[in-house]
Amino acid sequence: MKKGMKILITVAVILVIVFAIFKFFAGTYNTMVSMDEGVLSQWAQVENQYQRRLDLVPNLVATVKGFASHESEVFTQVAEARSQAGGVMQLSADVLDDPDALAKFQQAQNSLGGALQRLLSVTENYPQLQANENFMALQDELEGTENRIATERMRFNEAVQEYNRYIRTFPRNIIANMNGFEKKAYFTSTDEAKTAPKVEF
Repeated sequence: MKKGMKILITVAVILVIVFAIFKFFAGTYNTMVSMDEGVLSQWAQVENQYQRRLDLVPNLVATVKGFASHESEVFTQVAEARSQAGGVMQLSADVLDDPDALAKFQQAQNSLGGALQRLLSVTENYPQLQANENFMALQDELEGTENRIATERMRFNEAVQEYNRYIRTFPRNIIANMNGFEKKAYFTSTDEAKTAPKVEF
């Protein structure tokens, strides 16, 4: 009887240990999945705001052209930057695992931001344009969009930081490596891109 009791106790202890290990692995894995989805969700928000800006550009350019049609060089720069930025908007979420691809995305967005700054600085020479209601509305929309972009980039970086920290700490890093969870790239910006294009005159 005592021998049978020892066996039962040993089996019970082993089962408790196995259950605890399973629970730890399952809980850790599920948390990684949840955090990974959080990063993807924040990335989608960043892309949404960039797409919103991309969609505003043609209306803004058309309005400015109505008053400053001879500024063709600036319009060409904006069109080229918009085309380049639009070409990288269709990236898959895999870009988050590739710092070079993310840097290319950021560079295209920064180029568009710079071109918009040049376009808006040209409008200072046209008081009639600054008084145009359509232009003022577009200007307000662009300002709001730039603020949203900055906010969503910050939220994205916070989600990436939380995720990266979680998967890189021991012993979670073992589970992350076993299941293919990789460190995500941060959204960084150049010194020029740290400020949103000025849209107030």
